[in-house]
Amino acid sequence: MSSETTNMYQATILVVDDTPDNLSLMNHLLKDEFKVKLANSGKRALKVACSDQPPDIILLDIMMPEMDGYEVLRRLKADDKTRDIPIIFLTAMNTAEDEHKGLALGAIDYISKPISPPITLARIRNHINLKKMGDFLRSQSAFLENEVRERTRDLQAIQDVTILAMASLAETRDNETGNHIRRTQLYVRTLAHYLKNHARFAWFLTRENIDLLYKSAPLHDIGKVGIPDRVLLKPDRLTEDEFELMKTHTTLGRDAIHEAEDRLGMKVPFLNLAKEIAYAHQEKWDGSGYPMGLSGDDIPISARLMALADVYDALISKRVYKPAMSHEQARDIIIAGRDKHFDPAIVDAFIATEDEFRSTAAKYQD
Repeated sequence: MSSETTNMYQATILVVDDTPDNLSLMNHLLKDEFKVKLANSGKRALKVACSDQPPDIILLDIMMPEMDGYEVLRRLKADDKTRDIPIIFLTAMNTAEDEHKGLALGAIDYISKPISPPITLARIRNHINLKKMGDFLRSQSAFLENEVRERTRDLQAIQDVTILAMASLAETRDNETGNHIRRTQLYVRTLAHYLKNHARFAWFLTRENIDLLYKSAPLHDIGKVGIPDRVLLKPDRLTEDEFELMKTHTTLGRDAIHEAEDRLGMKVPFLNLAKEIAYAHQEKWDGSGYPMGLSGDDIPISARLMALADVYDALISKRVYKPAMSHEQARDIIIAGRDKHFDPAIVDAFIATEDEFRSTAAKYQD
């Protein structure tokens, strides 16, 4: 630490002693080099230490009436505001046991009375410099932590915008889905939260993955951007050939995300669940789904959650080729699909959370 820096900043020392002569002695010794504050009791010392301008270091006597130095130290260390202030015991209690007790409680040094002024000043200067360095390192650490938070927030915002932009692109192609994307996103999160402690799902449904599921769910139909308008917007039921073409939206969705990664030149971990959902959300528990005909636990959990959310919302939504079903009708169809279309545990989760499904559907109805 340069002398210029030292001159710019004058450290403050709080001297705590119940004897006026001792306070006068220490004030005389320190006043030319430091700002000195004096306290003649433990109670007064705590008040000064907790003020808006706390001392940089405290010289603390042990033998004081009402509240001894040990108790003052305990209270200072117990308070978040004062626990980092270095404490030096300055006392006539100079046995090894006394010194050990003080250091064990958190004091940084132990100076015995009667003091040697040059040695006392040298030790105080050393601790002041250590305190300055510690403050500097803590300040740098806080700055770096804040920078990391800011960069993480920026990165998160980029991820969120990327997903929302891609989802909005799909939504513009199918103007009858309305709030379908928003509702299914919330349904998936509801199911995931319910199942996060389930033996079969706990390993996957971490807080981070639930958050990613929520953000990735809107991309389940991203592949519809590649379906021709004559099929996607047809105001009637699809022919067999048209349905086969419509089924390709799962592969188109996965490939679209793959292509985005390829253009970026790297794999993007936060899009892994989005690819799973886009590609496999039409698979069925019994293996009769598409595009791969997966069954049971071979179907990614993300896609299994999306499958139920997607079907429920399709059932309760009005389309040009069908009226909207009631919640009860949709519920019966989903229960009938247990062990066939849907993972039975996810159907159980739906039944347990159906009030949340109903509430979400009502809040975000088309």
